Amino acid sequence: MEFEDLREALDVFSLTGKASLQEIKARHRALVKRHHPDAGGSENDRIREINAAYQILLAYCRDYRFSFSREEFLEQRPEERLRQQFAQDPIWGG
Repeated sequence: MEFEDLREALDVFSLTGKASLQEIKARHRALVKRHHPDAGGSENDRIREINAAYQILLAYCRDYRFSFSREEFLEQRPEERLRQQFAQDPIWGG
């Protein structure tokens, strides 16, 4: 896979920036529901394009190396960062 393949897949799904695996799956379901021939759509080529893009995105996610560092954890869970920041503060909860 090349970066351009990933960019094209993101364009098919109208995704920019960051997306979770759940968001990608939900977007795929919505696109298939809208364009599938059995649902009144007549866009076989569009369904093939959507499914090909989905496979690229899944492959990227499957091969992605996750960081389990404290910094990344707090980036992904900002509420935890705030809880830790204010937990010992006598005004906010300590």
